[in-house]
Amino acid sequence: MGAVKSGTGRFASALAVALVAPLAGVATPARAAESPACREIERRFELIKSEMISTQLNAMLFAAADKGCEPLARTLLAAGASLEARDRLGAMPLAHAAAAGHLALVDLFLEKGAAIDARNLAGSTALYASAENDRFAVVRRLLAKGADAKLSGKGEVAPLAAAAFKGNDRVVEALLAHGVDPNAIDKSGKTPIVYAAALGFTPVVRRLLDAGVDVNARYGNDLTALMWAAGYADSAGALDAETVAELLLERGAAIEAQDNRGYTALMIAADAGHGGIVDLLLRRGATRDTKGQDGKTARDLATDAPVRERLAR
Repeated sequence: MGAVKSGTGRFASALAVALVAPLAGVATPARAAESPACREIERRFELIKSEMISTQLNAMLFAAADKGCEPLARTLLAAGASLEARDRLGAMPLAHAAAAGHLALVDLFLEKGAAIDARNLAGSTALYASAENDRFAVVRRLLAKGADAKLSGKGEVAPLAAAAFKGNDRVVEALLAHGVDPNAIDKSGKTPIVYAAALGFTPVVRRLLDAGVDVNARYGNDLTALMWAAGYADSAGALDAETVAELLLERGAAIEAQDNRGYTALMIAADAGHGGIVDLLLRRGATRDTKGQDGKTARDLATDAPVRERLAR
């Protein structure tokens, strides 16, 4: 994440922006067999197929890949559409099918010679696209077919981090089994456990710790996983974040560790107004009177009255 301004910024808001910026998902598509979209693409193809040029054929192939139109994709390939065609972002049809979760089309394209590790302009592969969009069956198939699980995508975010961001423990497990580095750092200084901890995904955090991630490792701005859990993202559930923090503490997280501002997890939780985390850390013996480089304590940073009162006791 970007630098946090001492004494002025709010950790949770900055965290939410930092987490979401490089990663975004898409909705689950309708089943191709029931899709009016496929029928519409087929209708357009029948109307102009005698006059179609290669760019039109390829555009229809991308549309078929997005919508899961397998019979039409076969027809288009037979008519000369290319699996090496690229969209404006440099992605090939295989990546479109993988991102949308259309396993039958992934199988078809691979059978027809699609380059399994082709990358778009941002560096993302079909495997990255499937991990980012929570397509477990496609991830498993691509790995079985030899996809390189270590190739990073946009922002140098690895497929493992993309899966951790979505809380998809099955995808995380599959990727770890193929030798990916659980400690890979992206350009923003975050690793998979940072995403999982900040978003309240306890099973993913547990799996990453079991894979050898150091519970007290420092990331951007000297933040630990516990600190990220303490200042969890707005989209995370409070109870989920507390469960993550509890797990990290059970695994030996240093409760008094300080970031580059001198803030502890308790101070970060107080600053973010996360009363449940504050209570948990106090029960676990967190020091109330630690001061940051700005001279402020957790009570000084507390953003709401109930949290301030608990810290004053």
